[in-house]
Amino acid sequence: MTTAPYDDSPPRHALTVLGAGVMGVGITVLALGHGLPVHLVDVDRERLDRAADLIDGELRLAELMGALPAGTPLGALETGTSLKAAAGATAVVEAVTENAAIKAAVLSEVSGLVRPGTLLITNTSSIPVDELAGALERPEELVGTHFMNPPYLIGTAEVVRGARTGDHAMAAVAALLTALRRRAVTVRDAPGFVTSRILHPMINDAARVVEEGTATAEDVDALMQGCLGHPTGPLRTADLIGIDNLVDSLTVLHERTGDEGCRPAELLLRLVREGRLGRKSGRGFYDYT
Repeated sequence: MTTAPYDDSPPRHALTVLGAGVMGVGITVLALGHGLPVHLVDVDRERLDRAADLIDGELRLAELMGALPAGTPLGALETGTSLKAAAGATAVVEAVTENAAIKAAVLSEVSGLVRPGTLLITNTSSIPVDELAGALERPEELVGTHFMNPPYLIGTAEVVRGARTGDHAMAAVAALLTALRRRAVTVRDAPGFVTSRILHPMINDAARVVEEGTATAEDVDALMQGCLGHPTGPLRTADLIGIDNLVDSLTVLHERTGDEGCRPAELLLRLVREGRLGRKSGRGFYDYT
């Protein structure tokens, strides 16, 4: 009888990413660049087609910037409009819009399709994980992650353990982030966790400074970069996050904490009404056209 050789290779991962927006695309690029196959799902076929082009471009950019491991073949990308694609995944990353009801509905549906024990990740910047876990039959399988944009350039991810998140899920998300060469920092579940609870009110205050006429967006960012060491400035960061996403996150923080500093500034609301959402729309605080 021949004994099979011991396999000490890392565990195989097959991801399903739900949502072909900015973060869904970024997480997909990160995974593909580290050799993991991804099935990207969105209800909008046209958005999926646009996402495929964006993913190609961002993969080339990530390679040029040395952000991907050398010599690792790219993972295979599939796209589709059905959540049934998640049935064979080892992990599902939900990256739909920052709306608690929509996220809960998507997670509830996908949890009924995957095998028990499959890691479910909600990528959220502000919504408490345990609030979403209540929609699942197996809430112990849900973990929160907060990847920063763009995920392939930022080497640390915030990991959020909900009150009902199980040890198996925590071990699984640690293994996945190791495969993605990301440092995981685990925090307790709370609205906005750490990064958004600190960063988003600061951006909100920066928008108020501009709204009040104290300084221009360029001057606010120049001062925050030159005097306080902020790498991009808060308002360029707002454009990168997406001003609509920022308003959604601030709204969640205001509703969940009662902190008036998190009530979205009128300037942010006006930019959203005007369709000036930041880099993804071509204009926000800055013009990218």
